[in-house]
Amino acid sequence: MAQDYYEMLGVSRDASPDELQRAYRQLARRYHPDVNKSPAAEERFKEINEAYHVLADPSMRARYDRFGADFRRVPEGAEAAAGAGRARAGAGGRRAGPPPDSFDFAFRDSGIDVDDLFGGLFGTRGAAGPIRGADQEAELEVGVEEAYRGGRRRLSLDGRELEVTIPPGVTDGQRIRLAGQGGHGRGDAPPGDLYLVVRLAPHPRYRVAGRDIHVDLPVAPWEAVLGATVPVRTPGGEAQVKVPPGSSSGRRLRLRGQGLPNPRGRPGDLYAELRIAVPRSPSPREKELFEELAKVSSFDPRKSGRRPL
Repeated sequence: MAQDYYEMLGVSRDASPDELQRAYRQLARRYHPDVNKSPAAEERFKEINEAYHVLADPSMRARYDRFGADFRRVPEGAEAAAGAGRARAGAGGRRAGPPPDSFDFAFRDSGIDVDDLFGGLFGTRGAAGPIRGADQEAELEVGVEEAYRGGRRRLSLDGRELEVTIPPGVTDGQRIRLAGQGGHGRGDAPPGDLYLVVRLAPHPRYRVAGRDIHVDLPVAPWEAVLGATVPVRTPGGEAQVKVPPGSSSGRRLRLRGQGLPNPRGRPGDLYAELRIAVPRSPSPREKELFEELAKVSSFDPRKSGRRPL
């Protein structure tokens, strides 16, 4: 039996979207292959990513809650038929609600013939003439740098080797169409299409919101106080950003057009969020200068009306 997505994320079945996101971020940081070098970490990371993207989508979560691990096999429109059948069965005092591990039970108690239902939806029973193949859908995990630059990827799917072109600026949830790579047609009808749903992989440095990219930017105390021009790493390479004098931790500096590209319009922006860092082991001279500053400065960050560093 496939592991339950809720158990995988360590949340209850009525977890809110915020609870799901918190659990996902915590686990993603723990198992990301760039951070965790354990041989099993990469596979665990993929499982966590799959669980979150299913439960974070309201419609997919509803299907998963109803049909369990087999929810992807249930054709669109089957929920309504199953719900109507359960309503009729419930009137006769029969058990309501399927167990979460198999969608077959959703129809078994309803009195609906599963083969008849699926045959009607897919056109595989009693159909005459050619029938175009069904469109199919799969997920494609893409890194932030790859989403920024685009590229080509070879992947294996259902025993097939496919060549995929990833357009620059692809965003989370965007679909890439592979014409003719879906289900086989009936008779002389053409096959359906395959749609790859892009899922941006969590990144240890970048946080993506739409086309905007957020990144933490460490600065020294004197750079924050006096102002400076400092380098910041972006998916497109190194850029320079001006830190205004008197900046505090948490201040966001915008680099226009440095987010994900947009082939149909304005690109996203990159936001560098300042994080003031101090030396862990200051040299004797550095310590002396900080002690001198402490003596002569009247700045108190805890008093109201004062701007913290």
